[in-house]
Amino acid sequence: MIRKVYVKTIEDVLPLITEQEYRPDLNRNRSLYLYRGMTDAAFKLHTSLSRNCKSQKKILEPSILNNFTKYGALEDPLIEKSVWRQMILGQHHGLPTRLLDWSQSPLIALHFSTSENNLDDMDKHDSVVWRIDIKELHSMIPERYKRALAANRTSIFTVNMLNDVVSNLDQYDDDMLDKAMVVVEPPSIDPRIVNQYSFFAIVPDAVNDIEGFLDQYTENTVCYVIDKALRWRVRDMLDQQNISERIIYSGLDGLSKWLGRHYYVNKPE
Repeated sequence: MIRKVYVKTIEDVLPLITEQEYRPDLNRNRSLYLYRGMTDAAFKLHTSLSRNCKSQKKILEPSILNNFTKYGALEDPLIEKSVWRQMILGQHHGLPTRLLDWSQSPLIALHFSTSENNLDDMDKHDSVVWRIDIKELHSMIPERYKRALAANRTSIFTVNMLNDVVSNLDQYDDDMLDKAMVVVEPPSIDPRIVNQYSFFAIVPDAVNDIEGFLDQYTENTVCYVIDKALRWRVRDMLDQQNISERIIYSGLDGLSKWLGRHYYVNKPE
């Protein structure tokens, strides 16, 4: 089930950013939670492929990926060898895919939750940070996927690991049905992926309602609702911690986004 937590004070943010689990075998604190921030609490969890192609996503997805590979191989010849790399590179550049972006950093998710394109809207609606548990999600995947994780002594798939288990989308969909999904760590193809501590959930075609899937099959999913009156306070806290567009988006684009927001006049005229 999905647990909803309302964040109304800056003190309420602390549990979100300090919820690492103690590992007695390591005598350290580690977390396998992933986070996704969205600017409006009313927004639903949808992939870009679902938003773009709607009920035709299953039919159109192969054409999208084939054409992306045909024209994009000059930039990255490795995409011809793996459908998973095709999707990750495409997602990174705005291609509609079945991937859903997550970060292992709750601070990065809070950044996206408090970064409106129109800053006048910051105090007009609540925003949200979603949390999922990789370990819980991977407890539901088929046994041969679990064996691959165990053989590599890891909890998360890389592109190469996943490609060794399943190399095409039809087989993946048959394996997962509407009852499981894989989380993959992308290769470091760009500083932005590294800086955002990025991970991707590969949403099976049969999972048309991601929130319904999480509510039915998981126990550790949390939806943190950030009160609209708190969003600027959280935003200023993140800037003080150096979590801003200047770090998350490398280069002059990120610098320009950060400066535009830094000098935004937050009062009526």
